[in-house]
Amino acid sequence: MGLVGNIAGPVAERFAGSSTLAKGSAAFAAFILISVVLNVLSQLLFKRSDRPPTVFHWFPWIGSTVTYGMDPVKFFAENRRKYGDVFTFVLLGKPTTVCLGTKGNDFILNGKLKDVNAEEVYSPLTTPVFGKGVVYDCPNSKLMEQKKFVKFGLTSEALRSYVELITGEVEDYVKRTPVFKGASGKFDVPSTMAQVTIFTASRSLQGREVRQRFDASFADLYHDLDMGFVPINFKLSRAPLPHNRRRDAAHKKMVAVYTEIIRARREGRVEKDSEDMIWNLMASTYKNGTPLPDEEIACIMIALLMAGQHSSSSTISWIIIRLASRPDITEELLEEQKRVLGEDLPEIKHEDLAKLRLHAQVVKETLRMHAPIHSILRKVKSTLQIQSDGKVYTIPTSHDLLAAPGVTATCEEHFPNADMWEPHRWDGETEVQDDGEQIDYGYGMVTKGTNSPYLPFGAGRHRCIGEQFAYVQLQTILANMVRVFKFRNLDGSANVVGTDYSSLFSQPMRPAVVEWERREKH
Repeated sequence: MGLVGNIAGPVAERFAGSSTLAKGSAAFAAFILISVVLNVLSQLLFKRSDRPPTVFHWFPWIGSTVTYGMDPVKFFAENRRKYGDVFTFVLLGKPTTVCLGTKGNDFILNGKLKDVNAEEVYSPLTTPVFGKGVVYDCPNSKLMEQKKFVKFGLTSEALRSYVELITGEVEDYVKRTPVFKGASGKFDVPSTMAQVTIFTASRSLQGREVRQRFDASFADLYHDLDMGFVPINFKLSRAPLPHNRRRDAAHKKMVAVYTEIIRARREGRVEKDSEDMIWNLMASTYKNGTPLPDEEIACIMIALLMAGQHSSSSTISWIIIRLASRPDITEELLEEQKRVLGEDLPEIKHEDLAKLRLHAQVVKETLRMHAPIHSILRKVKSTLQIQSDGKVYTIPTSHDLLAAPGVTATCEEHFPNADMWEPHRWDGETEVQDDGEQIDYGYGMVTKGTNSPYLPFGAGRHRCIGEQFAYVQLQTILANMVRVFKFRNLDGSANVVGTDYSSLFSQPMRPAVVEWERREKH
């Protein structure tokens, strides 16, 4: 009996444990089922005619997060057909009201500060990456001053000097990288162009000392810091996750690097050989008379590096991918340079960019079809009303707002054959059509963009002030690349890769490999 008892006891305990586990699993399953049923019933039985229609979803909190995250553009298009330009969906537990079309863009992007707020939405994500006291971690009035400082560092004189620096970086990269050894080959466009854009931006905007760091460990720090932008960090930016620990360590080290550069300059240990953003910020002072602290300058420089890199890297990658599908456009670009600048193709100057119309149109058309940021969010601060399809909807303060300017840029109503990449659609346009209305939010006059279907750099007080630099950088890289290379798809087709929406910034699916062939002259 003793032996039997010794065996039966543990067996009985194991069955009892299994029974408890089974009961727990059953209870959890019942909880999920009841939650789903209640969620569905609430959507069917408690609709409010004064609120925007809600996208149907099975699971509470999760809502439409998965379908939206997989393909935001498809999600917007499908629900626009069902509900119109204004509708609400649940994003990670937050009711988010989407306002599409030019009126929707204006409603959100040009909303008054008392009504809509960007800081509360983005600060949890951006503050650990950029740092304290800058961008979204400060009052909007201070942010407007910081944008003004940065804008003054993007004067025509500064941009003029950047063209030569960018050209030098592209030429050096082509000569030294193994990717472009020989007469022909193939390369992964996104990874290669990410390096080109980070090198060109760091040398022009950031200065010689920062650029020199990228040949060592600085690129690794950039990568670790960049991982702080994963979407989960909207909710878990302070969680002790491995990528957050690496992000925080990288931020600390990058601040130390920048502050050391600033200190060396203040102490006269570095000779000023060209204009750059650090010199500009070092000479800037807030309205209350306070000079920018060195750590804030360092954090602003980090923000500039991170914010500009994603959009420029994505856009130039799409340009190369599109040129590989349209080799005829590549040849037209080279012919334009020969016709406008001369058969001997002299070094490109800033004043040449305005003359290279097709180059500018290639950039515009690529930005039209491949907006780097697919969604722009705002927190609702005051109860708002919006009219859509003859109805007036009330949007409460419990909601976030979402604008998607890329939707209007790819609509047939604004751009015939909108799904076709055709730079010549801009032939005859002197500028992108806009309403011309301007406003000063505290960093200089900017166009509101109210009626324009083309807003690749946003609108309103948070409009990207790096627009001019982006065009200079992208056109200069493009012009130099087509002088040296021809591009084509591996299979010779006109196909292009899909879009990766897994991060906050839209980019080509990887790998995106194309063939290159060196021109005989080079």
